[in-house]
Amino acid sequence: MKEKKLIALGFEGSANKIGVGVVAIDGTILSNPRHTYITPPGQGFLPRETAQHHHQHVLPLVKSALETAGVTPDEIDCLCYTKGPGMGAPLQVSAVVVRVLSQLWKKPIVGVNHCVAHIEMGRIVTGAVDPVVLYVSGGNTQVIAYSEGRYRIFGETIDIAVGNCLDRFARVLTLSNDPSPGFDPILQANNDISSRVFKVSV
Repeated sequence: MKEKKLIALGFEGSANKIGVGVVAIDGTILSNPRHTYITPPGQGFLPRETAQHHHQHVLPLVKSALETAGVTPDEIDCLCYTKGPGMGAPLQVSAVVVRVLSQLWKKPIVGVNHCVAHIEMGRIVTGAVDPVVLYVSGGNTQVIAYSEGRYRIFGETIDIAVGNCLDRFARVLTLSNDPSPGFDPILQANNDISSRVFKVSV
């Protein structure tokens, strides 16, 4: 008899993107729908408005994630959500939804560190065993590595973070923020160097 793979339903809503994904324990991504809150040019995204956006889109994303993955709530083994770091109000949306679904579906909850999740995704994609990471997500620019049973920060910036710098530069060039900062499908289709630089999710 084939052993069942454990499956998690995960929620990420730490900034202006809300995403709900279904992933197997071996790292196989079964679905990953998401929706980005985009503000007018020159304006940042504020916590309250961002949280309202997430509230509006999170339940349709749950439905889409389950349907795309071809799984039912009964087949989900645990519910994961970004516990932090991130923007407080947007983070609360995922936290509340996960707690409600946990009660309805009788599933355990796993809180996930935003920074560690980025690193672990990179490990899965690249196959790296013990990487030293330059972490440039959003407001963070840090050199991180695994040591003595945990990820540790070996250095970080004290000025503007690289992620924010790329976001600002992409806005100056009027590159889209959907699905990631600076992503432009036309530039990508033309294999333009700028699309390859700014397509990286920061």
